[in-house]
Amino acid sequence: MHTALVSGWAGSMALYELAVFDPSDPVLNPMWRQGMFVMPFMTRLGITDSWGGWSITGESVSNPGLWSFEGVALTHIVLSGLLFLSAIWHWTYWDLEVFRDPRTGEPALDLPKIFGIHLLLASLLCFGFGAFHVTGVFGPGIWVSDGYGITGKVQPVAPAWGPEGFNPFNPGGVASHHIAAGTVGILAGVFHLTVRPPQRLYRALRMGNIETVLSSSIAAVFFAAFVTSGTMWYGSATTPIELFGPTRYQWDSGYFQQEIERRVENATNEGLSQAEAWSRIPDKLAFYDYIGNNPAKGGLFRAGPMDKGDGIAEAWLGHPIFLDKEGRELTVRRMPAFFETFPVILVDRDGIIRADIPFRRAESKYSIGATR
Repeated sequence: MHTALVSGWAGSMALYELAVFDPSDPVLNPMWRQGMFVMPFMTRLGITDSWGGWSITGESVSNPGLWSFEGVALTHIVLSGLLFLSAIWHWTYWDLEVFRDPRTGEPALDLPKIFGIHLLLASLLCFGFGAFHVTGVFGPGIWVSDGYGITGKVQPVAPAWGPEGFNPFNPGGVASHHIAAGTVGILAGVFHLTVRPPQRLYRALRMGNIETVLSSSIAAVFFAAFVTSGTMWYGSATTPIELFGPTRYQWDSGYFQQEIERRVENATNEGLSQAEAWSRIPDKLAFYDYIGNNPAKGGLFRAGPMDKGDGIAEAWLGHPIFLDKEGRELTVRRMPAFFETFPVILVDRDGIIRADIPFRRAESKYSIGATR
């Protein structure tokens, strides 16, 4: 029943998001600005096309088949219904022979054996995902992009078995880690199905107590959630920028701004003007550094899509350059991710404040009117 609820929610939520999603501009109005939650995870696994004839990449498609947003959503709903019926069947026929102790005939659950079965099935799925789906042997691969979220697309990934596989930004680690974890899990599952625990260990770990089993499962889920929260905060190969948006760490550290400045500096060194250098900056890269895409826009407890905050971006007009009366080029100080509001502070290349627009004019020490 639990799996039925999860599957049904995933399918229903996907259909709702598809009903409100606008695929017309994947660059300036991507899914993460529209508040999509399920669609980024679906796209990360290789689903990019819709029965409506559009694709996440902005292209038109025809006959995407079952491996599409609508197809996968509907299969989850069908699976939910079948699991619901299975749960009712098991509630009705709870006194099957398999649930009785063969020695006493009393109802009992062989929890170590049940653990072995679940571990074996989950490990087979884990191994199959890494060995076939991610690598493209029997599947589309996963979403892979560059470090700045510009060239993302779905493609097969070769497993990385060396030290580079431990790099969280290396998609090859996704394949190799699933294969390795699946292999170990399969061996452990077979072990638990064939070897009975000694009585002392059985009693010490309370293996016959269903509450112990459930609490152990929750501990495993907590560990997975802890790792996921870290990758969501700092970014990783499993949280592509095109699908999930800039991370808080990337925003606070000026990650995209540094890359933009590097590209502009290289272009000007080649003899291009400032305007020509800035025209070379991809719209995606410039848009990631837009203040409206601060991950904490509206505060730590922001709710709802970004589009409802400051509207939908239509075009990039260009980069304004601020100069003080001494001719120093000034840039706007970044608003930290935890701030809901922040004064406009302009600093020079050395980080020294040269101008500001404060909340109250009486507090202005470096008024733009006086320093321009």
